[in-house]
Amino acid sequence: MKIEVKVPTLSESVAEATLLNWHKKPGEAVHRDENLVDIETDKVVLEVVAPADGVLQEILREDGEVVAGDEVIAVIDSEGKASVASAKVDIATEVSAAPLQADSETASSVVVSLSPAARKLMVENNIDPARIHGTGRDNRITKADILEYLNARGGKSGRPQPLPGQPVATPPPAVATVDGRIEKRVPMSRLRTRVAERLKEAQNTAAILTTFNEVNMKPVMDLRNRYKDDFEKKHGTRLGFMSFFTRAVIEALKQFPVINASLDGQDIVYHGYYDIGIAVGSPRGLVVPILRDVEQMNFAGIEATIRDFGQRAQHGKLTLNELTGGTFSITNGGVFGSLLSTPILNPPQSAILGMHKIQQRPVVENDEIVIRPIMYLALSYDHRIIDGKDAVLFLVAIKDALEDPARILLEL
Repeated sequence: MKIEVKVPTLSESVAEATLLNWHKKPGEAVHRDENLVDIETDKVVLEVVAPADGVLQEILREDGEVVAGDEVIAVIDSEGKASVASAKVDIATEVSAAPLQADSETASSVVVSLSPAARKLMVENNIDPARIHGTGRDNRITKADILEYLNARGGKSGRPQPLPGQPVATPPPAVATVDGRIEKRVPMSRLRTRVAERLKEAQNTAAILTTFNEVNMKPVMDLRNRYKDDFEKKHGTRLGFMSFFTRAVIEALKQFPVINASLDGQDIVYHGYYDIGIAVGSPRGLVVPILRDVEQMNFAGIEATIRDFGQRAQHGKLTLNELTGGTFSITNGGVFGSLLSTPILNPPQSAILGMHKIQQRPVVENDEIVIRPIMYLALSYDHRIIDGKDAVLFLVAIKDALEDPARILLEL
């Protein structure tokens, strides 16, 4: 029985995706729910799994091709048997089923994860795996990583010739020498391309203005230090700063609903809900998963969800739905040491809050100079629908809430 393998249904905001790399070849046996190919959208990397046991009979779309949602990309024969040719390839490629261990003279018993093709090249060219940085998932060393290493050092490629009827592997990124110096040219990922487009779109269409303020973080830090152990013991998650900022943003948005609005043609759309985008870093670049209906979440729920987003972003496990929508965003450059910045809007949102590094600074309190942990805040907003007065007062409301955290709990 022939079974079609299709691209998952994509969201309305994602029109197409790119096939990254097939994990199976025609003629190889596959098992139900086994990952066949990774596809990249402008938001996430998705796994396309086998819908049934059988043999991968035909691959219709190759690595690097652009595909649409629900498009057929391969065919599985549920009654077929793996071909002799593919079995020979498996035997030749998988030199050893165990992980390859680096030479003890060059590395201290480092166990390296390799793809079968990479393992074969590694053995053929007598390469120490500790010398190569893996770019695959979970730092796995891929065939392209080894080919790039061989090319850079001027060694032989050891590239095996494809069998008749087998797809030709995508060549590794080009490495060129200019005046004796090395350059590497790689195509932008779909995510990076889309981020560039959206940021440029925001600059071209919105009248972006940024207002600044500073907040004394001592009250929040004192409250956090006082209750963090009890909080973690009861809720099973750490008490960070993001929950305070998120709750302060919600209370400020309630006072200034235009900050939570968006522009749609000649209409201003006021949202009666609060879906907050939280910018997190990932190996593929910056992503902004959405905390939905945050006004209904407590501190523990906010902290646990943000931590879950961050962990899954590192492994490319965020879903399209989690990266779609949002009425306001928060970005924290302070975790990387940023002292001050002007964040760019995430269309169609009309405003974004930038958090920054906390530093001890001298400030005046009650006519005395004291040292306090101070953070600069930045609010970028679309001046087409948000007046400067509303933007400034919104940021002041956040500052007041953080410097008196009881206001957050009492929704003042």
